Amino acid sequence: MSLFEIEVPETKPETEWVRGRPLQKMSPTYDQATAQRLFTKALADWAEAGQYGRVAPGWRFRVAPPDDIVRPLVPDIAYLSYDVLPEDAPREALQVPLGTPTVAVEIVSSEDGRLDINDKIVTYLEAGAEAIIVVDVKSETIEVHDGITSVLAAGDTLTHCALPGFALDVGALFAKLRG
Repeated sequence: MSLFEIEVPETKPETEWVRGRPLQKMSPTYDQATAQRLFTKALADWAEAGQYGRVAPGWRFRVAPPDDIVRPLVPDIAYLSYDVLPEDAPREALQVPLGTPTVAVEIVSSEDGRLDINDKIVTYLEAGAEAIIVVDVKSETIEVHDGITSVLAAGDTLTHCALPGFALDVGALFAKLRG
C-alpha cells in the first residue's frame, strides 16, 4: 500500500517525480527523437502483431512502489501487457494507469543525470516492471535492467522474456541513426 500520491502539473514536456523532486523532461535532440520513433515502431509492430499489449511514447503512469508514495513517471516509451491491463479495459483506466509499464524504455538525453536514471530504474522495478531498457544514442548501447543489468551493443540482439518473440538488432538500430 502506498503512503500518498504526489501530483505535479501537466507540462510540456512532462514533469515527473524523481529523487524526491519534480523533474521536467527535456525535449529530445533529433537523434534521441529518431531513436524513440524507431524503437516505438519496432515495439508497437511486435505488440500489435502478437496482440501482446499496448505501446505508446510519452505515456504518463502513476507508479506505486510498495510502502512508498505514488508518483508520476513518464517513460519515453511504455509497453503495457494485456496481462496487466486487459485489452477490453475501460478507456479511463488507460489514460494515466495506476501501476507501472510492463517494460519502460528511457532514451538518454545529454541533460539526464545518471542518478535520476538510476532512481527511475529502481522505482519501476520496485513497483513491478519486468524490465527497464535504457537506450544511449551517444555510446550506441542499450542497457536492460531486470534485477541484473545487461549492456548490449552492435552485434547483439535485444530480447527479453517480458517481450516474447521480440528481437531488435542493436547495431541496425544505431546504423539507422547514423545513416
